[in-house]
Amino acid sequence: MQYRCVASSPEGLVQQVAVSYLRHGYWYYVTGRIPSHKDPAVVDRKILDKYQVAISERERCRRKRRGLANLQYIRYGSWFIILATDGHHPVKQQERSQIKDCRRVPIKFEGYSISYRRSGVTPKGGGPPKWHACVRIDQETYRDLKAFFLERACHRSIENLARDFAKVPYARYAPVRRQLLALLRQVNTARARTGFQPVPTSALRLRRKIVKPFAGVEPAVWSDRTMAKAT
Repeated sequence: MQYRCVASSPEGLVQQVAVSYLRHGYWYYVTGRIPSHKDPAVVDRKILDKYQVAISERERCRRKRRGLANLQYIRYGSWFIILATDGHHPVKQQERSQIKDCRRVPIKFEGYSISYRRSGVTPKGGGPPKWHACVRIDQETYRDLKAFFLERACHRSIENLARDFAKVPYARYAPVRRQLLALLRQVNTARARTGFQPVPTSALRLRRKIVKPFAGVEPAVWSDRTMAKAT
């Protein structure tokens, strides 16, 4: 059994965390960076073995029934995140001061803010509220984008502004789309005050591209425990 943990891109890591991990209850997290003098692959193996991350789905189910937490681990470059479900696990004790809950404190990574939130839709029949992953541009990065575009709004052509919007790198999740549309409205409000033509909505790239989180990266990591089982 192989455990793939090295993301091929920031978008791949964000997609894997938001779409695959948060929706399955991996809400508690701790992040870190691997020092430049250490081999990332060696650190990957140490974390997977120390915290028993690379286990089968059957074993994950058994741990859940026993009230134990399961973990996931993913890395891009030198940055990594360990995510955990409800339940007891040594990592929660060892990293007690550092571990956070993404339902309260969003994950910050490469200008993204990733959280798990209640849906605004009330279920039919009065059932429990639904939750969903929320991926948006973090506030500091969004403020920088806003300052950049508003400074150029009345000094650049529609074509130049359209190219600038096209260069915004963040994957177009629904909250990101709303942020970009709000930014476009502010740009057009500023342009209208000086008599310039508005930048059309078609200038925005609003469709999210699905990526392969682990495509084209180094081989999957084998934990020592998994290798022992295989032999």
